[in-house]
Amino acid sequence: MKCAGKAVKYGDNVDTDVIIPARYLNTSDPKELASHCMEDIDKSFHSKISDGDIMVGGENFGCGSSREHAPIAIKESGISLVIAKSFARIFYRNAINIGLAIVECPEAAQAISEGDTVEADLDAGIITDVTTGQGFKTEPFPEFIQNIISAGGLVNAAKAGIIG
Repeated sequence: MKCAGKAVKYGDNVDTDVIIPARYLNTSDPKELASHCMEDIDKSFHSKISDGDIMVGGENFGCGSSREHAPIAIKESGISLVIAKSFARIFYRNAINIGLAIVECPEAAQAISEGDTVEADLDAGIITDVTTGQGFKTEPFPEFIQNIISAGGLVNAAKAGIIG
């Protein structure tokens, strides 16, 4: 799986209530969730992203609640990949379950700046900051996770018989 886009960057401890504020959790409509993604931390989020862009975070990205609304809002916003120094474990698994590519790479998360052009080959485990020319190595996804993300999430993968 390959991703490429402009980086939008956030700091440490970005919690799920900032990613999608609780006041919008009365809907499960992905488009409605996406329309409110990051609005409490970054009012300009939607005006500065395009489909395929890459979100970069610091330590403990996605901390907070265990609801899937947060990764759904990010994915439906058009973000193709989230790179962070570290993720809250349940956010990490929820992201994979809904088909959002997510990678822990502290070096890349530290070095990539807001607005940089970033490319990632997740099968090879390579992240490149095209703007600076820096490359970073990360663990490639195991095949079963590649299959889940490629299928658009766990439910789709199961329906297609990709996973048991």
